[in-house]
Amino acid sequence: MRILAIAGSLRACSSNRTVIEAARLLAPVGMEIALYEGLGELPLFNPDLDGDPVAPPVADLRAAIGSADGLLICSPEYARGVSAVLKNALEWLVSSHEFPDKPIAVINASQRSSDADGQLRLILKTMSARLIESASITIPMLGRELDAQGLADDTGLSEALGRALIDFADAIPR
Repeated sequence: MRILAIAGSLRACSSNRTVIEAARLLAPVGMEIALYEGLGELPLFNPDLDGDPVAPPVADLRAAIGSADGLLICSPEYARGVSAVLKNALEWLVSSHEFPDKPIAVINASQRSSDADGQLRLILKTMSARLIESASITIPMLGRELDAQGLADDTGLSEALGRALIDFADAIPR
């Protein structure tokens, strides 16, 4: 099972990226989690440019989505909303055939990011994603200085993330 993970932040030391890296360490047997690295390379969405062919970074994103069995999204909240780079990526997927009905788990890395989490879920449902609620959780990283291994070693956090990943795997048809 191949899961494409998207960290909605371009920061190298983002807590969202840390959660994804920890998820890679905790993934159940048979689940491979690949981190999408091209978020910052996508051009700003413009419907006039969404033709055939699209820009190479857009084609790469769509191909990565198409080859994935599911998506794991972990994104910050900026100014009480979804990060601009994540929203931009999602806009490039609106007209694509790879995205609808794709199983998605949303991991929120801050107990204070409720506005962006709610907005992201609404956007994904509007785009016909199949949001797996039991796999969509909050990992309270705010105020913790953990790297991926530290998160994986934290019993409470790792149990919650591990359970979410198992629920996600169980919800994806094989």
